[in-house]
Amino acid sequence: MDVAAGIFALILLLALPVIGLGAGVYAYRRIKGKIGDLANAPLQTTMIMKGLQDAAQEIECAPKSVSAATSLFLPRILKDFPDLHYEEMKRRAENVLVSYLRSVDRLDASLLTEGTSELRNKLKLRIEMLQAEGKEEHFQDIKIHQTEICAYRKIKGRCSIVFQSAVQYGCWAAADGQAGEGSRDRLRQSRYDVELIYIQDRELAENMEDSGLAMNCPNCGAPLPKLGAKKCAYCDSPIVEFNIRTWNFSDVREKT
Repeated sequence: MDVAAGIFALILLLALPVIGLGAGVYAYRRIKGKIGDLANAPLQTTMIMKGLQDAAQEIECAPKSVSAATSLFLPRILKDFPDLHYEEMKRRAENVLVSYLRSVDRLDASLLTEGTSELRNKLKLRIEMLQAEGKEEHFQDIKIHQTEICAYRKIKGRCSIVFQSAVQYGCWAAADGQAGEGSRDRLRQSRYDVELIYIQDRELAENMEDSGLAMNCPNCGAPLPKLGAKKCAYCDSPIVEFNIRTWNFSDVREKT
């Protein structure tokens, strides 16, 4: 037994340096790994931040979706107004939207290409409020991605088509000459509704506070049998045939 114990003690004595060396190597590798992690931490943080910035940029460049109901409403509109030219009306709606934003950008209501007195007064009021508060709203590099009909309404003789556009622009605000919200170098995606209304008597509608549409015969005052009627069903007086000037834009509003 004494011989066996002696041999075991000798083996243990010889193994201790090996065990110690192994533990030292393990500890060294652990410490080295930690140091490497610390050294790579700034790089990993930078990569994470870049990923977040790239994701934000993708969101900024992705157009907003619009309420596309053209296929639903256009057949109804053309049934009421067979002579209406949809593509031309859509182009006009986009031009009104762009000119409205440019008017705000330059604080000049005269840049609005067309619109009822209702829309022009709304634009002038917005500009006057900005000027009174010493503020500016800037819209640059305006780009329209898509425009669709989102609503068609006939209420109490008032007929309106609402176009909705997905629009992109550089947008920022300023107050008393100092930069405020937004950035000149960053894009913003938004949606706008542009309302187009049918005007049987444009001069009359322009003088009405709400640009309402009295769909009546100009001779006897009887209600017209349908939108776009060519003559009165009661006195046979001719009604002015459809003309592109009988449509005008009454509102521009951003959709949140």
